[in-house]
Amino acid sequence: MTTAIHNTDERMAMLPADVPRDAVIVTRNLQRDYDMGGEVVHALRGVDLTIRKNEYVAIMGPSGSGKSTLMNMIGCLDSPTAGEYWLNGHRVSELSDDELARIRNKEIGFVFQTFNLLPRATALHNVELPLVYAGIGSKERRDMASDALNRVGLANRMTHRPNELSGGQRQRVAIARALVNQPSILLADEPTGNLDSTTSTEIMSLFETLYGEGQTIVLVTHEPDIAAHALRQFHLKDGRVERDFLTERHN
Repeated sequence: MTTAIHNTDERMAMLPADVPRDAVIVTRNLQRDYDMGGEVVHALRGVDLTIRKNEYVAIMGPSGSGKSTLMNMIGCLDSPTAGEYWLNGHRVSELSDDELARIRNKEIGFVFQTFNLLPRATALHNVELPLVYAGIGSKERRDMASDALNRVGLANRMTHRPNELSGGQRQRVAIARALVNQPSILLADEPTGNLDSTTSTEIMSLFETLYGEGQTIVLVTHEPDIAAHALRQFHLKDGRVERDFLTERHN
């Protein structure tokens, strides 16, 4: 089992020498193969990616390009077949399942297309859930969850359940839940996929605000108009990097 290093500076010092010290995500020759009934599918074929603190990056690609697999790797939901991955200085490509779960809960805030909220729980309780898993006491949990809901503009909706909220409000609750642990990255998978165009614009505006506050955001999408909100786009094709470029919005 890998020995945990709790000091961030010490962890960052262990990154490869050519990697910026403010790198949050670093992959080197990342590969993922799947055995599909005896046939090996090469979902990722050696992906190199570096994302620095307070970057706003969109990962794009058509179906089968490997973007969902890369998202699962970045989100510590799956382990690579080969290659290396560092998340905020943690060499996660070598961690056990238990260590992966701990790093995932601490370092990553997930936002999904389907919201994934508990239907009978209030907005406040939904946002508290990651803190329950982290073993934080009830009063501190409530305070932290309240702050996160304030941050996404839902101070007056804390006691409402999901069926009492609009789609946009439900996604804001999901974003508050993703932010409550103050994660290194906010990882959003098609976050506007279930929303109409007006609500999608509101959610993307919220991401813009969070980015302006210093949050590192990784957005996984197949929609060019959504990816255009990011300041950098990373395109995959057939499990390889096709393009990696700054958008016109980047100053």
